[in-house]
Amino acid sequence: MKNLATALEGNYFVVTCELSPPKGTDLSDLYAKADSLKTRIAAFNLTESATARMTMDPVIAGHFLMQRGIEPIVQFTSRDKNRIAIQSSLLGAAALGVPNVMFMGGDPPKIGDHPDTKPVFDLYTNQMIEAAAALKNGKDYGGNDIKGNPEFLIGSVFNPCANDIDGEVENTKRKIDGGAQFFQTQAIYDIEPFVEFMNKLNAPDIIVLAGIIPIKSVKMATYMNERVPGINIPDAMIQRIADATEKDSVVEESLAIAANTIGELKNLCKGIHIMAIGWEKHIPVMLDMSGL
Repeated sequence: MKNLATALEGNYFVVTCELSPPKGTDLSDLYAKADSLKTRIAAFNLTESATARMTMDPVIAGHFLMQRGIEPIVQFTSRDKNRIAIQSSLLGAAALGVPNVMFMGGDPPKIGDHPDTKPVFDLYTNQMIEAAAALKNGKDYGGNDIKGNPEFLIGSVFNPCANDIDGEVENTKRKIDGGAQFFQTQAIYDIEPFVEFMNKLNAPDIIVLAGIIPIKSVKMATYMNERVPGINIPDAMIQRIADATEKDSVVEESLAIAANTIGELKNLCKGIHIMAIGWEKHIPVMLDMSGL
């Protein structure tokens, strides 16, 4: 299964979407969401215990999605595993045929449902990428030979609206040098900072899927602006949501804002990555409104 790799290499505007494995063994909700979107989405990110809330291993969830003909992107965080466990899991993912992996730091355990967990963070994100690239070349991260080279597309993330833009640019360059083949970003609401970041990065050949999170309410927008690093939802957008008082009109206005942002991004990057956070049923309408 290499729909994503084929799309990224071709003349397509690529759409990926984020889903969370279940907190338990019941995969029916994951299946339902993925099945309903599989004709519109190139591949689905499967989170690794997002917001530090324990869920099923995304490698296993990805394997089950593949059995249904649906392509996963399996996320790996440095929060929960040391370098031995990360490499072990990568080899397992490759043996199961998982075609795409995505590396990031992960949310701190103190905000999740096991706040007393000891975080690991043995490797930085760029080091996890280097470890995955080494495995592809027949070596482990310690330089030892392995038998049977894994094959996967390596992805990572960056935040174009980070507080320390110069630091984020340098960190992204380290990820590129480490072997990242494509990137997904934090949610974008204002196009200008994204353009400025890409100009500073000065890496015209990298593949970027810009993050999209629909604004579900004024409360959500306020929380994200105050608590989520690198999120800056303009006051005018928040006011549009505030003025839409009925539930249906809030959804319509939110989707219209997201669709307009997608339209502005079409000529600036390779595609988008949608984090719908429970609004997966609205994704087809959002894409239709954006002309995709």
